[in-house]
Amino acid sequence: MKNRSLICDYDFSKEEIIKIFETAKRVKGEVKSGKFVPYLAGKTMGMIFEKSSTRTRVSFEVGMYQLGGSALFLSSKDIQLGRGENIEDTARVLSRYVDIIMARTFEHSKVEDLAKYGNVPVINGLTDLLHPCQALTDYYTTYEKGKKLEGLKFTYVGDGNNMAHSLMLTGAILGCHVWVASPTSMTVNADVVNKAKQLALKSGGSVNVTTDPKEACKNADVVYTDVWASMGQEAEFTAKEKVLRPYQVNKELFGLAKKDAFFMHCLPAHRAEEVTADVIDGPNSVIFDEAENRLHVQKAIVLFLMGK
Repeated sequence: MKNRSLICDYDFSKEEIIKIFETAKRVKGEVKSGKFVPYLAGKTMGMIFEKSSTRTRVSFEVGMYQLGGSALFLSSKDIQLGRGENIEDTARVLSRYVDIIMARTFEHSKVEDLAKYGNVPVINGLTDLLHPCQALTDYYTTYEKGKKLEGLKFTYVGDGNNMAHSLMLTGAILGCHVWVASPTSMTVNADVVNKAKQLALKSGGSVNVTTDPKEACKNADVVYTDVWASMGQEAEFTAKEKVLRPYQVNKELFGLAKKDAFFMHCLPAHRAEEVTADVIDGPNSVIFDEAENRLHVQKAIVLFLMGK
């Protein structure tokens, strides 16, 4: 396991993802039962943040604490990376101090370079291209609640962003039928779609990209959405809102899914924008289960990468 990292969703095989899910279930059960197992006693995680965060920072910090280790918060304002030190030197220096690195950055190349030049595992906590920890959490939540992943219709509606990319890739590995409905001007990255389709061929799943949210939501097992303006794109909100309004997940659109379908959202959510309150606060919503499971799935990822 030495130097294994999670940079892209396809860095893990289907078998490894299921192993991570089983580990997440175990460590979640330990916490719920009040059992403390110091798997990572004496180990430290360095957490690099170029983007602010609630769930990512808290879940990784608490997760390392629950595993018996510790975590260091390193914003770009606090370390030399934000003052011109190159990523290669940062990776090499941090590798001498910490046992694992988590990075939440804008450019995907930065987490790639941290893994390339560092000598410890690196976890992609989010980039503008991918968000693998969240996608693993979403599929784990579906798995935990008893839905069979193979053949599952998992629908994402909205901006074709990093969340859509990771849901496609992870779902394709797991044998799901992933649908993404986005406006033409905000469609998903073509290279990511092609990669996801290649992965789906091996698993028996499929990847479907459409501009029709109704087609995507019909008979879906899961309906997922995200904010209309991702972090760093707030200035584009007004223009995006006009295009994305038909993609709002409301009672009518969600009603096309199966009666027992889950509604998911990575949060933070903006009610009356990408989703209406009657859906996100309704009986089919599992958003807070997702939020909690970030903690346990990320613990499982850390344990896996550190060979525990």
